Amino acid sequence: MTFAKPHMLPYSFEDRTGSTTNSDFDDIYDRMFFHVMRQPGRSTTYIYEMPIRASHHRSLLPLNREPSVILEFLPDESLGNVTFVGKGHFTATTIPMVRYLRKTSLFGTSLTRKFVGSDGREYKWSHQSGEGQQWTCTTPENYLVAHYDLKPPNVKTLDVTGNTLTIYEPFAHLALELMASFIIMRHVAEHHL
Repeated sequence: MTFAKPHMLPYSFEDRTGSTTNSDFDDIYDRMFFHVMRQPGRSTTYIYEMPIRASHHRSLLPLNREPSVILEFLPDESLGNVTFVGKGHFTATTIPMVRYLRKTSLFGTSLTRKFVGSDGREYKWSHQSGEGQQWTCTTPENYLVAHYDLKPPNVKTLDVTGNTLTIYEPFAHLALELMASFIIMRHVAEHHL
């Protein structure tokens, strides 16, 4: 596997709860923040790009803003649609999740899927394919794009799960797409889809 250039600082997002339906992902260097939420009893998950570390300022940030991504799962939790909400002069784009995040082979595992990013390149998520990594995202040329690591059992944490999503700096422009596809992949694993 090929890594990003060593002088570039990756985005390391602390996963506050470890839940696929309610968590904050805060970059440890305060450069980027995401809030993932689902209203109780609903099957739609929302991803918000946040201007500040929402996990520490929840009372200051009522979520009266438009989400950046809407993940509409069906009532039985099977895959529905993903919508990237348009901003500025861009229009919203809705795609069936099975078309957006496709299995890599007809008979292969559903825990290895690929998607085409807004930059036109293909990216692949796979489960437990990298050493010590729960989830790994790579390019077809085997460049490491992102990975999700679980907290080592002997490490103590305060106020966080200790789980971390790392996105390498050359791919930071795809952070929202990587977050959306990552949440879908975790949902697929959680519900055995």
